[in-house]
Amino acid sequence: MAAVIDSADRLPLLTRFMNNRNLMGLFFMLPAAAILLVFLTYPLGLGVWLGMTDVKVGRPGVFVGMENFTWLWEDSVFRLSIFNTFLYTVVASVIKFALGLWLAIILNNNIPIKAFIRAIVLLPFIVPTVLSALAFWWIYDSQDSVISWTLIELGFIDQTIDFLGEPNNARGAVIAANIWRGIPFVAITLLAGLQTIPQSLYEAAIIDGATEWQRFRRITLPLLTPIIAVVMTFSVLFTFTDFQLIWVMTRGGPINATHLMATLSYQRGIVGGALGEGAAIAVAMIPFLLAAILFSYFGLQNRKWQRGGRDD
Repeated sequence: MAAVIDSADRLPLLTRFMNNRNLMGLFFMLPAAAILLVFLTYPLGLGVWLGMTDVKVGRPGVFVGMENFTWLWEDSVFRLSIFNTFLYTVVASVIKFALGLWLAIILNNNIPIKAFIRAIVLLPFIVPTVLSALAFWWIYDSQDSVISWTLIELGFIDQTIDFLGEPNNARGAVIAANIWRGIPFVAITLLAGLQTIPQSLYEAAIIDGATEWQRFRRITLPLLTPIIAVVMTFSVLFTFTDFQLIWVMTRGGPINATHLMATLSYQRGIVGGALGEGAAIAVAMIPFLLAAILFSYFGLQNRKWQRGGRDD
């Protein structure tokens, strides 16, 4: 009799649990949370801990607190890497957005072989980063550069351009490579957003006499703003943490002109063996990345902003 009563008591409890959307949501999120805890939270915590020690390869090290971060701030190479990272991120992200939006608008129109062109546009993004970097390394070669050869044959220059051997040229070269690789992601994502905008809005605007720029300014841009926020957040994060492209092409040279925070962290921590210092450089990237994420998150919470309206 007691067993029957216990079963009857458990049944409403199970039913209440099944009907509680919050509890069910948390239950189904547990496997994903466990994966994130193992593969994301633990490495992040370990990195923060290592950044507060003077551990080196083959030597455990001791806790030194904020000493690594204080020393890094006085390191001219680290400060240069911060400048390079922001220059690389801002210039590449802005140009990728402008060209990606322009390309998305073109592909959104009814043009011949549109599906084939979309497939071609995706190629730079799906090619492995290392292969892209090696291809650009050959394109920028100081002796056999195809760009220099073409310009010489056309009579624009008399000698080859040292793309990767001169600091400013090297910065421009790696930014151009990143732009080439990142445009497809921006273009295809914005194209998906453009195709969700009702055509009836454009038809009504045309009837009202709106110009092409007015249609873009009053319809396309406001309705595309949420997608732009997400795309630009990912673009900034991917660009800010770029490693493979820079490391394969320049190793951070010449004279540290293309060192980003990610490549400097690898050089100091893995190649140089100073794990604590390398971890401190990696941890120093977190506030900048967090700021970009929070900017996008709080922006997306503003529903009027999403609809293209103004805040009260």
